[in-house]
Amino acid sequence: MRRLISTGSPFEKTAGYSRAVVQDDWCFVAGTTGYDYSAMVLPDSVEDQCRNCLKTIAAALTEAGFDMADVVRAHYYITDAAYADTVFPILGHAFGDIRPAATMVVCDLIKPEMKIEIEVTALRRS
Repeated sequence: MRRLISTGSPFEKTAGYSRAVVQDDWCFVAGTTGYDYSAMVLPDSVEDQCRNCLKTIAAALTEAGFDMADVVRAHYYITDAAYADTVFPILGHAFGDIRPAATMVVCDLIKPEMKIEIEVTALRRS
């Protein structure tokens, strides 16, 4: 059975996507930028944006009946290669013991103030 998870972000409705989609034992979390969705504020620092990404992802996973330990794949998109060394410790704190397969890409994001976007895939542990 398919279940759609929303964070209530205005972007989800406007762009026609779900924060996460649950299909059987899988949870696919959409690319998540660093907004604080409760205040619709995007912090300036890549560190704060990264923490907000992870907070939003964790909340979506929880609502879907998963947790961070279920994450098996992560994609990180950063807008400047120099950000890698800055966010590695934050990502290491969140995923250090989980150790999902991960890829980091340097690219442009849809708004110039966005510095990082993270998407994950989780598989429910038996």
